[in-house]
Amino acid sequence: MNYRMQQKIVIFSFLFVPVSLLLLFLIYPTLQLFRYSFTSWDGYSPSFKYIGIDNYVRMLFDFPEAWHAIRNNGIYFLLHTVAIPLEMMTAVLLNRVLRGSAFFRFSVLMPYIINGIAVAYMFSYIYNPINGPLNELLKAVGLESWIQSWLSDSNVVNYSLVVVSLWRYSGVHVVLFLAGLQSIPKDLYEAAEIDGANFWQQQRFVTLPGIRRVVEIILFMNVSGALLQYDIPLVMTNGGPGSASSTFGLYSLQTAFTYNNYGLASSMAVMLLLLIIIFSALQSWIVKDRSEA
Repeated sequence: MNYRMQQKIVIFSFLFVPVSLLLLFLIYPTLQLFRYSFTSWDGYSPSFKYIGIDNYVRMLFDFPEAWHAIRNNGIYFLLHTVAIPLEMMTAVLLNRVLRGSAFFRFSVLMPYIINGIAVAYMFSYIYNPINGPLNELLKAVGLESWIQSWLSDSNVVNYSLVVVSLWRYSGVHVVLFLAGLQSIPKDLYEAAEIDGANFWQQQRFVTLPGIRRVVEIILFMNVSGALLQYDIPLVMTNGGPGSASSTFGLYSLQTAFTYNNYGLASSMAVMLLLLIIIFSALQSWIVKDRSEA
């Protein structure tokens, strides 16, 4: 056996297990998802009937609740997008030599480490309209007019839930920005300073081009996280009041496990996948176009 054949055998041996797991737990379920989206399967019957694109037609035209849920996902997406510049500036500050910066770096990541269910229950207590700390604090500082039923008022419930999402996920964005900043050679900042660039000019012409790949990753996480959001509204409001805080992911889960319509739920999951691909590609194109310009 020659050296080239031995090399191929070694490479195949190392790749066999991860590729097999990828095919078993990702590719095969995805193909099955597309298959079930064209059926009327109820989730437990041994057989099912193919109905073509009826599930997609019903989802687009017969379920206004689905569009309302997507609008709620849009609120998550927009507010997280608005927070990205603040996360970037926080990373810039933490990247400087500050007293206690190591403690603050650890602190911003802590919410992401905490279990999501625990976070949801913690904020449910904070938002409690009877003895919750938030309303008590507003009352103590003389802002009684700001007191709200944070989780039972359809006008504010989504924004209350987005605050929880921001508190939990912004920290990991800051850490990613911080990693990108630390990968930029300090010589570039020194050269820019010698050329007379002030702090803001350094951020525009050195920092932003240097972390463009990190920005693309965070934008992708923003799109996928906003569209797949379900755990926080599930635990805190179960989509209520009514369906005011239901997200598309939560609505898909209820369609599958509450109404036993796995075919329709599969078509919703396919739609989510397509939306993530489309919006991620669009964001990548926008970032690339602006950077080249």
